[in-house]
Amino acid sequence: MPLDFSFDAIQHTEFGVGREIDGEEDFSLLPVDAAVQTALQEMARSTWNTICGFEGEGRMYEPSEKYAPQEYVFLRIDSTLAENLRQLHLANNMELDAGALNPTSAIYCYFARFTDRNGRRLTAVRRATQFKGIVKSRLIQFMTDALKIVTDTTFRLDHDFDLLIDSNLIHILHPAGFEAIGKLQEAVCGAVPENIEVISAQMEFVDFTRIQEYAESHPRAARYLASIRSLGETENISQPLLISVCATHGIGIEQVNGRISILAGNEMDFLNVLDRRMYRLELVEGTPERYKAGSRQKL
Repeated sequence: MPLDFSFDAIQHTEFGVGREIDGEEDFSLLPVDAAVQTALQEMARSTWNTICGFEGEGRMYEPSEKYAPQEYVFLRIDSTLAENLRQLHLANNMELDAGALNPTSAIYCYFARFTDRNGRRLTAVRRATQFKGIVKSRLIQFMTDALKIVTDTTFRLDHDFDLLIDSNLIHILHPAGFEAIGKLQEAVCGAVPENIEVISAQMEFVDFTRIQEYAESHPRAARYLASIRSLGETENISQPLLISVCATHGIGIEQVNGRISILAGNEMDFLNVLDRRMYRLELVEGTPERYKAGSRQKL
């Protein structure tokens, strides 16, 4: 996917950290000198070069999928899964706070925001694992109220960022980093009622009460619900075909007043069906085999 930003026209660079204190998250800017700004620009460019090195245009991020440590996926910036990252990207008049590095334990990410000559903004974010260790070891310091690199051999930023955000998309290079920074588990669990409402409105012949109760306490089920909603293909599901597929895979359901009700213990298998992960093969005559796919990708 194209990037709505020009690395060759950067006019302004900001640096900051994300912190979580007493359950509250906030982002703060830190003053940095020209050398750090240049290093941040090189990191962002390196990230985009790596993304461009993958074949194809990437694929849409889906919370139910399992990804490689480094793989290009993307997500629309207006997605419900991108709430806190969208706020970071769009925030204006963020205040400088030279004390934001303390306490070090509260820092969970660091970020850079760049603006090009056309006024377009690019936000780059990275988990703070290495950065926190460096700060705690005092291998960086403030001089003239600006964060500076002590020496090239003493302090280095990471090689790349976990993700880049432009006006349209979150371009993700390290999916695990995105999930940690974006607080994905909290986001998908919090979105369960809304996702159930959308899906059940498209499948009125299914009683999702038990699914909602299960998903609110099981993050994996919550991820599947978010993925099913993102597919946008539930409104055309046939009730007779769904009943047939459940019978084929031994998924316990019953019909009550014309609606499908999922029996206890069958919640995840039912979600696997809606997420297109259950399939059946019969390569040996009279010996059908049922499988659950670990990953779902259309061929």
